Amino acid sequence: MSENKQLDTRGLLCPIPVIKTQEIVQNLPKGSLVTVIASDIGAINDIPAWCRIHGHEVISVLQTDMPKQSTRSGKNSKVTRATGTTNIEILIKLRV
Repeated sequence: MSENKQLDTRGLLCPIPVIKTQEIVQNLPKGSLVTVIASDIGAINDIPAWCRIHGHEVISVLQTDMPKQSTRSGKNSKVTRATGTTNIEILIKLRV
């Protein structure tokens, strides 16, 4: 019986998202779906490459840029700086 799992690797840098993906996949039956969520932009290439090597199918890759604002107030000034984060969601179907 297949399962659906979500793996959140946000904040982790290469190669940890791939290693964590490998670990979770080892315990799932064939045909399961795994959604990997990452913030490391390298995951957009690394996870699909890992899937090709191991015979898994990448169903979709979604990249979402999430703007973030940081505000700092000084004695006579206010500084607003825009920073952003990227969320990447990769849906994998384990080989059948």
